[in-house]
Amino acid sequence: MNPETKLELETKAREVRKGIVTAVHSAKSGHPGGSLSAADIMTYLYFNEMNVDPQNPDKDDRDRFVLSKGHIAPALYSVLALKGFFPVEDLTTLRHTGSYLQGHPDKKHIPGVDMSSGSLGQGLSAAVGMALAAKLDNKDYRVYAMCGDGEIEEGQIWEAAMFASFRKLDNLCVVVDNNNLQIDGAIDEVCSPYPIPEKFEAFGFNVIKINGHDFDEIEAAFEAAKTVKGKPTAIVANTVKGKGVSFMENQCGWHGKAPNDEEFEIALKDLEVSE
Repeated sequence: MNPETKLELETKAREVRKGIVTAVHSAKSGHPGGSLSAADIMTYLYFNEMNVDPQNPDKDDRDRFVLSKGHIAPALYSVLALKGFFPVEDLTTLRHTGSYLQGHPDKKHIPGVDMSSGSLGQGLSAAVGMALAAKLDNKDYRVYAMCGDGEIEEGQIWEAAMFASFRKLDNLCVVVDNNNLQIDGAIDEVCSPYPIPEKFEAFGFNVIKINGHDFDEIEAAFEAAKTVKGKPTAIVANTVKGKGVSFMENQCGWHGKAPNDEEFEIALKDLEVSE
């Protein structure tokens, strides 16, 4: 990756993380841990990969993104705001009564959201449907879906994967945010979905394993996915839950908890110097 582009993305990702902790702190509730682990990949998608237009969020030829693990809405909202879909200042209204920024993505009211999600396991099915629609309509847009590693314990994920492979949906790219933690603890201690890459391979996917915080690896993975024909791609991204905030990293307790005022100030300072 061009060093200037990489620096721009790293800078943007820090701003996305600041937006996440600001929104969750303002709401006094939400899901910061998984939002922070997914921030780099979502930053890359919206600022370097996907064909989207904030001025025309419903254009027919846009690429689609489905946040299957919809509880990390703060990450999606922060990215959309920085991209220009709605004012950054609105992030402080997250989960507030009357706010359009609900606790989970709402397609009807939030510009740039392609699928209302949050019931775990269901988003990938919607993404598969979008990818199939593109094939049936002879459209060349791509569909991206982000799933959680805990989420893929849901059986519907594998029904969708089976169908995607059977229909040779090479315009579909699934990202698994593999931060190894879910609400009740480490995924391998709750209901292990490991080995994740081999499972997707068994379902007929092209599989790419990456460090989900390295923009060079992120770029290489998405570029490679676009060259694959006849099968969907799954990018299994090794990430750190709470990435960038010292006291949140690798702590499952921050799956669904908001920082208090003191913790919020520490988080913002961490993100000023975070790499």
